[in-house]
Amino acid sequence: MSKDCPDRPNILILLVDQMQAEVLESGHPCRTPNLDRLGSEGVRFTRTFGPSPHCCPARATFMSGLYPSRHGVFNNVSNETAFQHGLNAGVRLFSEHLKDAGYNLQHAGKWHVTNEETPADRGWEELSRYECRFVDSRRRLFRERAGETIPPTKVRERGQIHRPGWGDTEAFGRAVDGPDAYESMHYYKQAIRPALEAMPELASRGAPWAMCVSTDMVPESPVPKELADLYNPATVQLPASFSDNMADKPNVYRKMRNQVWGQIGVDEAKAAVAHYWASCSLQDRFLGDLLDKLEETGQADNTVVLFVGDHGDCNLAHGLQQMGIPAFRENYNVPAVVRWPRGIKTPGRVVDEFVTLADFAPTFIELANGEVPEGLTGRSLVPFLDAETPGDWPDAWFSQTKGNECYFTQRIAMTKTWKYVCNWFDFDELYDLVNDPHEMVNLAHPDRYPQQDAYTGTPGTELPYVPWPRLPDHLEAVRRDMMGRMWRFAEREQDIVFNQFPPVAMVPYGPLIGMVDES
Repeated sequence: MSKDCPDRPNILILLVDQMQAEVLESGHPCRTPNLDRLGSEGVRFTRTFGPSPHCCPARATFMSGLYPSRHGVFNNVSNETAFQHGLNAGVRLFSEHLKDAGYNLQHAGKWHVTNEETPADRGWEELSRYECRFVDSRRRLFRERAGETIPPTKVRERGQIHRPGWGDTEAFGRAVDGPDAYESMHYYKQAIRPALEAMPELASRGAPWAMCVSTDMVPESPVPKELADLYNPATVQLPASFSDNMADKPNVYRKMRNQVWGQIGVDEAKAAVAHYWASCSLQDRFLGDLLDKLEETGQADNTVVLFVGDHGDCNLAHGLQQMGIPAFRENYNVPAVVRWPRGIKTPGRVVDEFVTLADFAPTFIELANGEVPEGLTGRSLVPFLDAETPGDWPDAWFSQTKGNECYFTQRIAMTKTWKYVCNWFDFDELYDLVNDPHEMVNLAHPDRYPQQDAYTGTPGTELPYVPWPRLPDHLEAVRRDMMGRMWRFAEREQDIVFNQFPPVAMVPYGPLIGMVDES
């Protein structure tokens, strides 16, 4: 912590579900004036990534400083397909450390960290009451609808995604007009308003405080018309990767695009992108209200404000919407902006080192003058607030996902130049991020290079092991390096991917590639 700032700061967090980092890039059409202001007065971390494109494991990582293999949450905790519905025994959240340090804690809005405990169980005062939901079988929902007619053909409405037997969904929501449109938004009522009402009282307590305000922005959510009108769908430029036919990507990616999102036309895709940007502008307005209340109550100077996402959204990159198993940057890269007028040196900076959601818990604990536990996945970001970059800061980022509600084991290792996606369920992916920043060309696709036929081995012949698919020597060196990094991280984080049973261990190299000194 800056030596010039002995007082422990307040901490205000706006945690947003499903917002991609791209919307904060310079020159992006999405309008976020309050986030622009926050960045100009603080620090923006452009390479912030979650461990999984799924809110529960990501939020548990944010709260604990641990990756899913150690906090135990791999899937939606309110869903019957979850591995488990709560955190591993012994896992502590940063809120408990802050509570021990004398902080007043308040939580408003979405929780989704564990279905066995509420925020109150972890030290928070609940401004909007959270109740653990009984995990009921989805079968009941369909039994209640038994007998509904599934027409062989259907006239699809604009923006509608037809899903026979499941129930249709929407590619984008509606615009709500009227003087009360903004305050009628669900998360204004459930999160923002309670936080605004509580902030003056917090200021009177005479003790440092932390408040977590959490929202969501799924595509079908409504937005105020005044924000929707900021974006004309006809002028929207679709993502550079929108036309990717994904012929060289895992088949489940292509199935997701073709069967679901590919039903809509190009004009509808542009309308979906415009609506998404309006949803981002709504989150920005939420932030503006919180910042104004800080100023009004005289607490802005010594309050650390963090705006951060839990995971991203494709937003029609590669023709996909929402998130899921596709390993593209848009799903993982989240916005992260920190402001602290009294404590940040040289505000207005942009940090492009790799940061993960696991880094925020140790940051908050250090800011509270607490003792950061040893062995966390994450590391404190306080040096960056002091305009310093630790010499041993990680030069890579790693994912850890089980594929949302469906079990697709996948791990990503990424540096600033290369990205390797290890897919246990299909062929792997390798992207040259320097020459292919939109991840259009999978250099590890088996059809890209000549492959050796099966059953051509000859006993007694010395041949080097050539993993499938065969890659040129320069790319093979990259694959070995990236997989070595992946396995070293997996071993350190006590990951669950070490099963060597042949029908399961379907990756080119096993764990020893990362545990053997090949120098």
